[in-house]
Order: sequence, then C-alpha cells, then structure tokens
Amino acid sequence: MLTKVLLILLGLSIILPSRSEGPHVESENGPSAHDDVYGPRPQAAEEKLLSEETKPTLSGPHSTLGKLPAATHILNSILNNYDHKLRPGIGEKPTVVTVELSVNTLGPISILDMEYTIDITFCQTWYDERLRYNGSFESFVLNGNMVSQLWIPDTFFRNSKRTQEHVITMPNQMVRIHKDGKVLYTIRMTIDAGCLLHMLKFPMDSHSCPLSFSSFSYPESEMIYKWEDFKLEINEKNSWKLFQFDFTGVTNITETVSTPTGDFMVMTLFFNVSRRFGFIAFQNYVPSSVTTMLSWVSFWIKKDSAPARTSLGITSVLTMTTLGTFSRKNFPRVSYITALDFYIAICFVFCFCALMEFAVLNFLTYNRTKPRASPKLRHPDIHARALMPPRASAHQHPDAFVCQIEDSDESDGEEGPSCPAQQSLSPGGIQNPGGCCKWCKKYVCVVPRCEGSIWQQGRLFIHIYRLDNYSRVVFPVTFFFFNVLYWLVCLNL
Repeated sequence: MLTKVLLILLGLSIILPSRSEGPHVESENGPSAHDDVYGPRPQAAEEKLLSEETKPTLSGPHSTLGKLPAATHILNSILNNYDHKLRPGIGEKPTVVTVELSVNTLGPISILDMEYTIDITFCQTWYDERLRYNGSFESFVLNGNMVSQLWIPDTFFRNSKRTQEHVITMPNQMVRIHKDGKVLYTIRMTIDAGCLLHMLKFPMDSHSCPLSFSSFSYPESEMIYKWEDFKLEINEKNSWKLFQFDFTGVTNITETVSTPTGDFMVMTLFFNVSRRFGFIAFQNYVPSSVTTMLSWVSFWIKKDSAPARTSLGITSVLTMTTLGTFSRKNFPRVSYITALDFYIAICFVFCFCALMEFAVLNFLTYNRTKPRASPKLRHPDIHARALMPPRASAHQHPDAFVCQIEDSDESDGEEGPSCPAQQSLSPGGIQNPGGCCKWCKKYVCVVPRCEGSIWQQGRLFIHIYRLDNYSRVVFPVTFFFFNVLYWLVCLNL
C-alpha cells in the first residue's frame, strides 16, 4: 500500500513541472517573435473568445458601441409614455410649424390639362416638449419607420391632383429629434398640381402656377404655419422640364381660408413662368403670314385666267382653316379667343377678301347688264356715238343719256365696257333710275374714260377695271399696318 502511494506521488511530481514550463516558454518566445511587428499581437483562441464576449460591455469616450445602449435607453424613455395621437401643447397654445422647401425639378407644364409637375423636398420643423431628453447626444436621426411613432403635422396640398411619395430604396422620409425637443421632419414627393392658365394673351402670356398647402384638420387656433425667413432652395442646375417656358421667379402669400370646419391658415407659393415665343412663331405666325401674302399673287394674274385665280384663292382659304384648327389641337377648350386666334382670323379674312376680289371683278366685267345696241356699234375699230337729240327733245325725254363706246387705252389692251356712267341731262343734275345701280353711278366709274358731272367733282371714283391695281397696294399696306398695331398692343399689355 505504501509503495502504491509513493508511485502516485512520484508520477505527480513528474507531470506538474512539465505543465508549468509550457506557458513560460511561450511567454519567452512571444516577445522575440513579435516585438518588431506593428499591429495587434496574436492571441490564443480562449483569450480571443473571452475578449469578444466582454467587448460590448466596455464603455469609453471613443467607443461607439458603448453609446448604443445609452441611445436605446433614451429613445425608450422618451417614447415610453408618448402619445403620437395628440399634438404638442394641446389645450395650451397652438403648434407653430416652420416650413422650408427645396425644389428639385419643375415641369413639365401641361397646357391641355392645365397642370404642372413639381418634385420637392418638404421640410417641417416644430417643438415637442415631450421629446426633450438629457444626454451626450445632440440629436437623433431616425428613418421613415419611426415616423408612425411620432406626432406629424397633417399637412396636405390643396391644389394637388396626384401626389407620389418616393419609397426606393427606402421611404424617403427622415425625422431628427434634438435634445431641446425640436423635431425636423423631411419628406420627398412629386406633385401634379393644378394651374389655371389665362390664355388671353397666348402666345405672349405669363403664368403663376400655385402650390398651396395647409393643415387638413387643425384650424388656425391650433396650428400656425410660417416660413423660415422665406427660405426656398431652387436647384436650377437640375434638368428642369419647362420646355416652352422660362422660369422668372417665385412669390409667396399667407392667407386664412374660412371653411365649414373652421378657419385654416393657407400658405401658397407661386412659380412664375413666361412662354418662349420662338416655337409658336415658327409653328403659327410665319405660316399664316406667308399664306396671306401668297394669296396676293392672284392680283398679278390676268382676270381671264379664272381657274388659276380661283384655285389659288380657295387653296389659301383652306390653308388658313387648317392652320387655325392645328393651333387649337393641343390647346385647352377655353370660351374666349386668344391673341393667336385673332391673328389667324384676320389672315383668314385677308385670304377670303382676295378671293372675293376676283369674284367681284369677274362679275362686274362679264355679267354686267349691257344696253341693246346694233352689232355694228360693238366692233372694236368703230367709234360710234349716240347722237344727242335736240335740246327741245331732251326736255321732252328726261331719260336721254350719252352712250359712248370706244376702245380702252388704259385697260391693258382689253376692250372696255359698252356703256359709260349714266349722266343726267336734266338742268338740276337729277339722276334717273335705270342702267347701273345708284352707287355705281355716283362713285364707280365703269369705263376707262369717265368724267362725272359738276356736283361729282372732287369725289373718289373707283375704276373697277383697275381693281387688281388697287388691290396690289391696298392689301399689303393694310396688312402691314395691322401687324404694327397688333404687335404694339400685344407686347405692351
């Protein structure tokens, strides 16, 4: 028995010194192998596991993981008894919400639908005393998932038709809580808002497209909006989609709107734009003017060429009709005429008058009633003159008149009419009915060589066979003065 005990003691004395010498050797070899290397020293597997387990519990001024439990504790403490259904200061004072906008993209503006698209970042700031806390954190930034746990103003856009909130890759919302209770809520959205366009001066028109917002349920006695010194950021470097318009500035107003549910404070921004004139000029004004001037070519075509002049006149009228319809194709159905409509209508009148000028000339030339005369008197080489009866017979026949048939030396080589203007031979110069109409006898000379009576001297006589000559001057001059007056009025209004 004693020998067994001695053998056990001897074995223990051999094993224990060998185990105690192992760590000692590693500690001696450790510094010699890693003293010259910059970086963390290798650790044993058991020591590494222990360090990972104890690392989250460490706290220090430079340890971010050490502040995580503190931030969680603060959020839990302020949201523990927080009721997001009640506004701050309920029953005591109205909540003041400060608003700030950042315009990312403006446009396009739809003329046909009378609306425009705007992409904004909408910022609202208010104070909530229930969110005050003490700690080393100046503020907490929370993502959109925490918005439902806080009270948020129920702001809505009054003139919006469609509103889209951006949710890729996460909802574009942010909440920042400061230690003094200040809350900043930011959201990005795209709005299709209505814009009532007054097209009376189209295409020299300017518009102010509003963006109006207010609280949906809190009246002015409970919620007040105000601007942050009217701070509005406009990122014009972005690719704005105004196309036909130029951005000229922005204005704002604040008003109170009375509704059956109360008086609400309404904030409105006006984005001022003016139309670019180049596109409309080349699409409407230039074709209309050129078509009108093209209709005047018929004045230089002989009146015997009826098919050519008629085709040119009808083509001009139909072209103006097409241009008028095309200008209204992408246009709102307004009940008034615009400046462009008035211009096209006047051009249509000019083309129609050019066509009617030939119709009148053709009618008076070839369809006028002629007196009955012998065929011999109609020969172009014979100058026949109806002899005037004696003076006594003239008194007996007051309807007697002088009729002279002769060639026209001033009518481009064409034969003149067969009867001059009827002149009364009565002493009082009283004209008698018959033959040409009264206005024709008074003011219109129907032969190349026409001399009026004494009382007609000094009056304006129109030679119908020179109607084309008159039109070559009257139409261009009238159209020129119309354009001068039109552009002076439209550009100065």
